[in-house]
Amino acid sequence: MIASARLFVSAAAASVAVAGALSAASTSRTPAPPATPQRIVSMNLCSDQLVLALADRQQIAGLTLNAVDPGMSDEAPAARGLPLLSNSAEQILSIDPDLIVGMPASGSAALAVAPDRYPLLDLENANRLDQIYRTIGQTAAAVGHPARGAALIARMKQDIADLPRPGRGRVAAYYQRRGYMTGTGTLVDDMMTRVGLVNLAGKLGKPPLSQLSLEEMVAARPDFLIVERATAIIDDQGSEMLHHPALSGVPRIVVPEAWTVCGSPAYTKAARSLAAQIARHDGTAR
Repeated sequence: MIASARLFVSAAAASVAVAGALSAASTSRTPAPPATPQRIVSMNLCSDQLVLALADRQQIAGLTLNAVDPGMSDEAPAARGLPLLSNSAEQILSIDPDLIVGMPASGSAALAVAPDRYPLLDLENANRLDQIYRTIGQTAAAVGHPARGAALIARMKQDIADLPRPGRGRVAAYYQRRGYMTGTGTLVDDMMTRVGLVNLAGKLGKPPLSQLSLEEMVAARPDFLIVERATAIIDDQGSEMLHHPALSGVPRIVVPEAWTVCGSPAYTKAARSLAAQIARHDGTAR
């Protein structure tokens, strides 16, 4: 198993860090990847997005089936036309990858058949911006493009540097189908804090994922509801609660799931959209 590197400082530092990650915590029999792998396989949606953003197209030998779903991945357009895999051991063995990337890569079905055959990059689940930077640095170095990763991180830091905090301590709930609410220690919570919002789930002492009834939500009186889609159409029972008349007076902030389902370069896009929608609400409310 590959341990995550602890620090990303520059492109050169990332190369050193990922080299350690690819060897220190894996078995001694696991081979090291080539400097620039040519048959990269990604094992889950989150690693798909990093590989698509950082590797050359011709390096990518396989992505997950969700990689082309624009509702799930901000990199879906880039994934079109690339091979899609179902985590079948036979598919992966036929590719003979020279790098398997995932969160974690060690969940690959092929490893059950040939556990010491393939170089792996196990990435941590990124729930904070600093963790996103770290996984970008690790992935860029592993696919042979550390400078590309450093440049992407620099752009993200520039995008986030002047991010306003229009939330001003107001309370928001990230409310999903069937009354699920996202709590603290999550990517959405990190974004909310960054724009000056207080997460209702944290205020109520809820875990990272919990359910809140309609009655409880009405009683909590949040200043904003953050939802995954803007449509007012009730298309199933799961979405019915989100459109109940009792919540009609609570302003909505819409953030596509594709921007938040993974810790990815889309973080800055989501955070800026959050801030802009709050500011736009405040402007029209005057």
